[in-house]
Amino acid sequence: MSSMLAADPEVLRIGNCSGFYGDRLSAMREMLDGGQLDVLTGDYLAELTMLILGRDRMKDPDLGYAKTFVKQVEECLGLALERNVRIVANAGGLNPAGLAEKLRKVAADLGLDAKIAHVEGDDLVARAAELGFGAPLTANAYLGAWGIVECLNAGADIVVTGRVTDASVIVGPAAAHFGWGRTDYDRLAGAVVAGHVIECGTQATGGNYAFFTELADLGRPGFPIAEIRADGSSVITKHPGTGGAVTVDTVEAQLMYEIQGPRYAGPDVTSRLDTIRLDQDGADRVRISGVAGEPPPPRLKVSLNTLGGFRNEMEFVLTGLDIEAKAELARRQLEAWLPTRPAELTWTLARLDRPDAETEEQASALLRCVVRDPDPNKVGRAFSNVAVELALASYPGCSFTTLPGNGSPYGVFTPGFVDATEVPHTAVLPDGARVAVAPASETAELADLPDPPAPEPLPAGETRRAPLGTIALARSGDKGGDANVGVWVRTDEQWRWLVHALTVERVKELLPEAASLNVTRHVLPDLRALNFIIEGLLGQGVAYQARFDPQAKGLGEWLRSRHLDIPVELLT
Repeated sequence: MSSMLAADPEVLRIGNCSGFYGDRLSAMREMLDGGQLDVLTGDYLAELTMLILGRDRMKDPDLGYAKTFVKQVEECLGLALERNVRIVANAGGLNPAGLAEKLRKVAADLGLDAKIAHVEGDDLVARAAELGFGAPLTANAYLGAWGIVECLNAGADIVVTGRVTDASVIVGPAAAHFGWGRTDYDRLAGAVVAGHVIECGTQATGGNYAFFTELADLGRPGFPIAEIRADGSSVITKHPGTGGAVTVDTVEAQLMYEIQGPRYAGPDVTSRLDTIRLDQDGADRVRISGVAGEPPPPRLKVSLNTLGGFRNEMEFVLTGLDIEAKAELARRQLEAWLPTRPAELTWTLARLDRPDAETEEQASALLRCVVRDPDPNKVGRAFSNVAVELALASYPGCSFTTLPGNGSPYGVFTPGFVDATEVPHTAVLPDGARVAVAPASETAELADLPDPPAPEPLPAGETRRAPLGTIALARSGDKGGDANVGVWVRTDEQWRWLVHALTVERVKELLPEAASLNVTRHVLPDLRALNFIIEGLLGQGVAYQARFDPQAKGLGEWLRSRHLDIPVELLT
């Protein structure tokens, strides 16, 4: 059974209006007003978001969903119904049933007849101990698209879910519209890739794009649209007249975000990223084709968030001469003056200063002290007040960028896995009927692929010391405690150099933070891309705030700024 979601049986236009909880509030209306759509999706969940929603639920069990989504629906529901645009979003978070009920009240208050459905079963927190996950604050399995399909086939105008994979809100409408089956792996994989591209909103239309200076209009990028076809291929575009751009490189930038190896596993299909073909298909149009799919793995990933304790930090400003000696004095004094040493105490010195600086700011470095402990008292005023007490008793020019205060709770993210048969994936239809969604009947264990043969290296010739980013683009992000950095180039000649020059060993040299960590390289020749996984760089996840850039958003730009010997012919 299929559900026609568009007048055109061959093309389904799916737009996205949210890449994270806190994204542009006006985006839902902008997408509905901006041009023709069949489905509007939104991604509101991330590993950190689940922790935030878990703390919301601790305060009020009726919460646990994305409250901004309710505001958007209040404003836009009438317009969506008038234009026959279905809305599918994972804004349900930890309480999709509660969000669905809230939306029914919104519709009733607006005098609108909206059919609202939801998908549940991902929340495993009540069974966490039984499943071997201990006692986390949140425990959510990543569900797939088939619960969404059931809801749309039942005529739902809005479908809200809990923790489904980010691409599932795109795959579900495509599978419903085209009537795909559970083993249409190539078509499903094509939709997964299209979903991965548009799930993060304006990152597909020029946001966070390495060569941003090439874009004519990045003032207010438009949100992306995937025109998905019956064979699983798609065209990524945006509404006319909106800012940003859709090019092969802006699309590839999002493809390289938060991935691992060539096999991109999901609950419905494992997509082969090494089969993707990207082609410019006109202005602000990029065609994605050739994606191959394989059976999914038998286990689902589980997002586990735990309150790890309490955290605090103080940041000292060190100015002028003898920076290292000043830092050592502050460290020695603070640690000696503390009444009780916290469980974790770490120092970081950022040498932002320069010699003979023309401004005081340019003459200053930052010394940061971070403390963590299960006891909030040890990292509260007992820590921060002592730091302030150094103000008149330490190095010359002592000052701070932070004010003394109490510690705040921090979270720890841990990935888990559970057999798909253990998760009660359930579609709750607009009439209240409950439909059990069976797990995949055909599965395949995920296995690494060997790297393809490398092309012949460039002949030896003249080189020049220059930043890697002179010719290479990059995108980086977080996966639990790991970080990924995707690097790619535009021409075959550049690729012949990059694939030989940017080895694991070279990355460890260029990014000294990674020198002692396990780094894995994956090669994607059709995209002229390399993807590096740096294990443990982010400690115990984003909420742990293990480093200056806790989500590794700038890691790729740091790598691009490092200098290598690059063949002169590639620089010209």
